[in-house]
Amino acid sequence: MKKFDKDIFERLRQGETISPDDPQIGRLREASYATIELVQRLNNSSNPDEIRSILKQITESEIDASTALFPPLYINYGKNTKIGKNVFVNFGCTFLDLGGLTIEDNVMLAPGVKLLSESHPLSSGNRQSLVPKPIHIKRNAWIGANAVILQGVTVGENAVVAAGAVVSKDVPDNAVVGGIPAKFIKSIE
Repeated sequence: MKKFDKDIFERLRQGETISPDDPQIGRLREASYATIELVQRLNNSSNPDEIRSILKQITESEIDASTALFPPLYINYGKNTKIGKNVFVNFGCTFLDLGGLTIEDNVMLAPGVKLLSESHPLSSGNRQSLVPKPIHIKRNAWIGANAVILQGVTVGENAVVAAGAVVSKDVPDNAVVGGIPAKFIKSIE
């Protein structure tokens, strides 16, 4: 089977770098525009049940009644996002999920949090390529306001990411990290 015979979304989930001349590249933009339509509906709602229902359509997965989201939310694809129970997503969060996002139970995302599972190569010759790597936010984590979690990062169980932090490396369980780039501050008892 040739590389391009496989579905581009499957290749992204498998962590394959997608070049700008990939014959399926147009499907990424088409899918994003379809998601934008749903996101606009979500962002114009103040009904928690309707918000969860639209989020279910965006992610194509169950959204538990204990999960709450305060719009606006910005998300480019949605189908690679998995959200657990009793999750709180505050105003103005951004999810770039082509690389995959897993948000486990009891996670809190403060206003303006950005989960960015996609990046580009540093080399200017192939910078237009898309490099996906999943983000995993484990149970009971708290991500502070305007924090940025970069591709490939796992935030450990019970961890806290300070407001404004830029997290480029895994965060251990029961740890507090902060700064740019985020560094270990202390352990949580």
